[in-house]
Amino acid sequence: MSANDAIFLSAHEAPGAQSIQRCDACAHELTALDAAPECPKCGGLLAIIHRAPVDVMGAPLVGSALAQCLSPATPGVHVSGVWRFESLIMPGAGEAITSHPEGNTPLMARTRVNAFAGCDGLLLKHEGYNPTGSFKDRGMTVGTTQAVRTGATAVACASTGNTSAALASYAAQAGIPGLVFVPAGKVALGKMAQTLAYGATTLLVRGDFDACLKLVQEASRELGIYLLNSINPWRVEGQKTIVFEMLQQLEWNAPDFIVLPAGNLGNTAAFGKALREAQALGLITRVPRIVSVQAAGAAPFAHGFRNGFATRQAVQAETIATAIRIGDPASWDRAVRAIRETDGLVITVTDDEIIDAKVVIDASGVGCEPASAASVAGVRQLVQSGVIKASDRVVAVLTGHVLKDPGILVELHQERADFAAANRPVEIEPTVQAVADILRRSRAN
Repeated sequence: MSANDAIFLSAHEAPGAQSIQRCDACAHELTALDAAPECPKCGGLLAIIHRAPVDVMGAPLVGSALAQCLSPATPGVHVSGVWRFESLIMPGAGEAITSHPEGNTPLMARTRVNAFAGCDGLLLKHEGYNPTGSFKDRGMTVGTTQAVRTGATAVACASTGNTSAALASYAAQAGIPGLVFVPAGKVALGKMAQTLAYGATTLLVRGDFDACLKLVQEASRELGIYLLNSINPWRVEGQKTIVFEMLQQLEWNAPDFIVLPAGNLGNTAAFGKALREAQALGLITRVPRIVSVQAAGAAPFAHGFRNGFATRQAVQAETIATAIRIGDPASWDRAVRAIRETDGLVITVTDDEIIDAKVVIDASGVGCEPASAASVAGVRQLVQSGVIKASDRVVAVLTGHVLKDPGILVELHQERADFAAANRPVEIEPTVQAVADILRRSRAN
């Protein structure tokens, strides 16, 4: 096994260190407290390798004994659904931890959604219940904690919206200036409002997300700003906890499939790493298949999957699902590994399929942003094609809150005459009879 295949540090590696950073491409190693955004030797992405957890006697902590130590009942900062997994994401973070807290998101069943998808065993892991309304808080709490540990004087990211909101919030809590690079005219108003409210400096870049990412990477190298995009390896560590927490909620009985929206592929990569570690530690006995769902208009990873990842071709991304409107994903190679190791799939859904799923999710009382609905649309497609059986245990990840993209709600329910599921406000006279007429009509429907 090569160094890059290692899951945990071996006994002779990095004596005295709980974690190191290792380049995916050349295996060059950095200390855990090095603030480099990428490998200084080759420019490759860095990954975090931890020492496997041990008990107070120094014996390996695995299986049910480890599961007990990760219990949500642990007091203090570990009330966070991220930081109770401290030993698996950033051992020894201590007083540097910057937490709201986050995590502890629900795993829910909704009969209407299950019927739509055709899967009785479907559960929804709703990351929109995080403090700023998306899964990004999980990675940002760990990334910001690393910024504090390294003495960063500023943090920055490029964002389609959710990342910028999370960075702005956590930077404000940590007392560190935040910069967000956003594609001009491409971000939902609700997401911009959060970023502005939390106090980060917002830069509207004349270009798409990929232009923003290139610029923020150059700025971080030349200006010494700590980069907090999904290529940051510590953010990947935080996003692993979606899987750890989900498995914990399922009493460590892994589902058959985990289905998630895929844009920049940070979650696909993080999920693969989490499952790899969970199996190595004896927390699970089998690994679920990861299904990454891309919007048809922003599907470079799906195109790569179809040719066995023999080629990689960026696309000009366009989709109603702004959170996954990304044409050249940064975490490609890590995501490829995750798909291969889990016998996973990469599929596409159209914007119409996304909206159809969103309508059902919203009407069930759950609600989500458009990108989140791609996961349920993907489950439905795989049930119809026979890949997922109605009896399979499936977790679909909803990545963001329904209020993340209020513009699409207004458009669908008030402005589009062709939208059959529109729930338009009704103007009435101020009489009880008028209310009764509306109530009778509602009951009839």
